[in-house]
Amino acid sequence: MTGDSQTTRGTGRITLQHIAEAAGVSRATVSLVMRDNPAIPKRTKVLVLEKADQLGYIYNRSAASLRTHSTRTVGLVVHDITNPYFAEIVAGIQQSLSQISFVAFLGDSGDCPDRQMAFLNLMQEYNVDGILMSPAAGTNREHLRQKLKLWRLPCVFYSRHLDAPEFDYVGCDNVSDMRRLTGGLLGAGHRRIAFVGVNETISSGRERLEGYVAALDLAGIALAPELLVSCPSTRPDGYQAVQRLLQLPDPPTAIACFNDVLAFGVMLAIQNAGLRVGEDVAVTGFDDVVEASLWRPALTSNHVATDEIGREAVQLLVERMRNYDAPPVRHLINGTLQARGSARIATGSPVP
Repeated sequence: MTGDSQTTRGTGRITLQHIAEAAGVSRATVSLVMRDNPAIPKRTKVLVLEKADQLGYIYNRSAASLRTHSTRTVGLVVHDITNPYFAEIVAGIQQSLSQISFVAFLGDSGDCPDRQMAFLNLMQEYNVDGILMSPAAGTNREHLRQKLKLWRLPCVFYSRHLDAPEFDYVGCDNVSDMRRLTGGLLGAGHRRIAFVGVNETISSGRERLEGYVAALDLAGIALAPELLVSCPSTRPDGYQAVQRLLQLPDPPTAIACFNDVLAFGVMLAIQNAGLRVGEDVAVTGFDDVVEASLWRPALTSNHVATDEIGREAVQLLVERMRNYDAPPVRHLINGTLQARGSARIATGSPVP
């Protein structure tokens, strides 16, 4: 089989020359169409692609990659595809990749560094053009840095990072967004505000905790260790956290959650305790997944533009592919507060 052909029916072979003869154009024109060259008029491109489809031609991507040194594939690493927030980001990334005719190999690390590295090694074997990654908790930063630098493999972190300034990163502004969210609860009169989902093994966990603490400091409120709950970001963990918090001698009147998934478990626990969410105990989430607005009461949350994160991550990776040695880019996207029934948020809060 040649680089321009592909077996499609029996032992027959459809080549670019066959398509050229069917379309009444040159073989060179067909080749340019298959490589999506912008110099080809739209009418000619449509005609050639129609004839190729009628003949049953399939573009030989492996042969093309030998010529162009590009596979037009990307390794897409996510630490938890079951989380709706990351599912939304993945969908946005894949949509952006499809618009530039790239394909993603999706790998769910399950927040396991070893599984993550096994996937990266496999993607290197398949010669992907780049990596988009939400790193697993506990990732060995130096080991990963050495691997990617050795391979000279373009990599962009999204949503989470490893405090490695030489890599591109795009995500929400966790510190300022959580500071604003907590400040809104303070402005509404709450003084006992719990934080559920403390996780300092990941960048977003450290940054959201920083924002929460900063808001308390600006309001002159001492941090209460008993109101900090470390736990995974699942509904059952959120449910169990609230059961413990409600047993405190002085329970919280508001609960700021690391993300929406935790908040859903928190709200269920409050309701099952015979209390009213938004009246007896205020609850806020973070991410504003689609489900947040469907709850009753609807969840107050920090809206993160997942489509923008996906689009920007792809753009950063494309630019890194073009210029591997360019200065790294760090892009923080400000969230927007979505105030709903689960928590009254004061506007014009003294906390910026």
